[in-house]
Formats: sequence, structure tokens, C-alpha cells
Amino acid sequence: MRTALVLGTGLIGTSAALALAARGVRVHLSDRDPERARTAAALGAGTEGEPEPGSPVDLAIVAVPPAHIAETVAHVQRRGLARGVIDVGSVKGGPRRELTELGGDLTTYLGSHPMSGREQSGPLAATADLFEGRPWVLTPTPGTDTEVLNLALELIALCGAVPVVMEADAHDRAVALVSHTPQLLSSLVAARLVEAAETDVRLCGQGIRDVTRIAGSDPGMWVDILSANPGPVADVLAVVADDLRAAVRSLRELGSADEAERASGAEGVEMLLRSGNAGRARVPGKHGQAPAAYETVTVLISDRPGQLARIFADADSVGVNIEDVRIEHATGQQAGYMQLMVEPGAVPVLEQELRDRGWSLRQ
Repeated sequence: MRTALVLGTGLIGTSAALALAARGVRVHLSDRDPERARTAAALGAGTEGEPEPGSPVDLAIVAVPPAHIAETVAHVQRRGLARGVIDVGSVKGGPRRELTELGGDLTTYLGSHPMSGREQSGPLAATADLFEGRPWVLTPTPGTDTEVLNLALELIALCGAVPVVMEADAHDRAVALVSHTPQLLSSLVAARLVEAAETDVRLCGQGIRDVTRIAGSDPGMWVDILSANPGPVADVLAVVADDLRAAVRSLRELGSADEAERASGAEGVEMLLRSGNAGRARVPGKHGQAPAAYETVTVLISDRPGQLARIFADADSVGVNIEDVRIEHATGQQAGYMQLMVEPGAVPVLEQELRDRGWSLRQ
């Protein structure tokens, strides 16, 4: 791939453009908001404007909200702006059907969805490594042109992502479960904090921060996404609602004066928690592999420059690889706890090294 056109210079579009530009691809940038395209160009993602008539690029990447995907793909095809067109929207079935209704060419179009993102939106949130190691779903049909499929695979390789082939409607059901429903549940939990007393909110710990992290996402963007996939999301939420009703019933029973009801309530709550354990264990681990069983070494750190670098350097000095990291900030103090996830066999070595170097560990 030598040339590309990115239509829609938000987080995903600009990130793809940055990745391509960094690898020598000439990228054209287009957006309904000229300021966004100008910002993306200033970041080094490419040059503003569509390609000249009669000079189609190799691949057009449509990175607009789901409701506008079909019309944008049709625009590219009518004007002959690219040899192939893909979109990167989070919903696949609806846009393909809309493109068919508009008379679009399905042979030169391929729906795709990079499974990557951030809570922030817009070109300033974009990074060239946003897709590194992340799944990138492709939804070809039997009529998809081989050249377009190959261009899409080349794009994915240039962005450092991992291709996954799915049927469009199966993809939409999958993202309803693993992406769209979690967004709504995170927002529902965060909404309980709006009218909470300040003294209650000050007790927030890492658990509530983890659960509500994605609740900081752009509401407008999510209305667009959910409007394109309402049925599958509603189906998942209906099952969650049944589980919530069962949880409420079990908790009411736990507070009963009747011993048998308390026992029933405890059993119900335990079943819910064990089901959560089983589901959590299925979430892929690093690099999309099966989840690994790591152990945690927790270190007290102060909020001063260089503390994180010191810990990583101390771990490296004894050859211990830090598999994952979390930081739990202490309320009202300039300190916190850093949780280092490591292989079980590395725990004794790391703990001894950190103690020898003056770190305080939490047991």
C-alpha cells in the first residue's frame, strides 16, 4: 500500500493515519469538520483534502459514526476515490445493508472493526500504536474482492494489529456483549455517584475507579454506536436484568430473620460471585493468549518523580519481568500502592530485592 484516504479524523481514523504515515504511506485526510482534519495533519497523520480526481488511492478508510458509514462509502465509490474501501465502525451488519439499499458496490467494500480505543476522543487523543497487538475484525462476504481483502490485511499489519474474520451479524452480537453492554453498566454505576454525599465519594477506592473508568467516554459517540446496535445490546441487558433481580432477592434473603432464607440468600450470592469468577477467567490475557495466573507484589510508593522508574529498574536488576501494573492511590495522602503482577516463581526474588533496596511492601 502506497496511498490511503482517511475519512473521519477522530481517535480511530487519526490513529490509523499516524500508523500508516509512520510507515511511509502517503495519507490524505478528510473530515466534515475542517479543524479536525487540520489538527490531524499537524500531528503528522497526512495531508488535508481528498485525492485529485482520476488519481484514486489504494485504500479508503471510513472512520465516521455508524449512521454515516454507508453514505460515506457510497460517496467514495461514486467519486472513484479509492480502489478499495473499508470502514472501522463498531457495528457491521446495519451499514452493509444500508450500503446495499444505496446501490453501493459490495465487492470493493469490506467492513472492519479494530477492537481498540480510549475514553478520550478526537485527533488529539490519537496515537500511532493504538492498535498494537489488538484484534481487528474483518467481515468479508463471498463477493468481497480479493484485492480489497489483501489491502485490509496489509493495513492491519502496518498498524500492528491481529486480523480476526467474523460474519457481520455475529460480530454485532459479540460486541454487544463485550463492549457495548459494559459501557452502559459502567455508566449506570457511575451515575449512582452523582447525588452521593461528598463524604461517601471520598471513600472511592480502586474498585470503583476500575468499574467506572469507561464511563468517562463521550456520550454523543456512544449514542451513535448504540443507535446502530440496539437490539443485541438490549438482549444482553435483559439477561443482566434477570441476574440483578436474582441478586436483589438473594440479598433480601440474607437479611431475613429466617435461617433457611439466609442460607438460600448466601447460596444465591455465592453462585453469582462464582459465575463472575468463571467468566473473568475467560477474558484473554496478554497478547490475546489464555489468561495467566500471576501473583501480586504490592509496594508503597510516594507521589514523587522517578518512583515508578526506580521500581522497574530494581525489578530488572534481578531479571524479573513485570507482567502488569496497577496503582491504588491513597485518599488524602501523597502516596499509594503499586501492584506488580509477576510470575509466581519470581515473587520471593522480587520481594527480597525490593526490601533490600528500602521499599515497603504490603503483605
